[in-house]
Amino acid sequence: MRHRVRVIQRKHWKRGKTTYKALLAKGAKPEVARQIAVNSRRWWRNSGMLLNSVLTLRWMDALRIPRLA
Repeated sequence: MRHRVRVIQRKHWKRGKTTYKALLAKGAKPEVARQIAVNSRRWWRNSGMLLNSVLTLRWMDALRIPRLA
C-alpha cells in the first residue's frame, strides 16, 4: 500500500524539474533528488528504491495513512 502511495505522489509531480524541487523541499540530498528526477517516467521503480529514503513512514504518518501491521 505504501509503495502505491509513493507512486501516486510521484505521478502528481509529473516533470523532472518539479520532482527535483519538491524532493529538495522534503529534505532529500541533491544527488538523490537528481537521480529520481532523471527517471521521471519510471514511477514504480523509483517508488521502490530511492524514493523510500525521502517519503518515509513519518511522511505517511503525517498523511494519516494507517499502518496495517
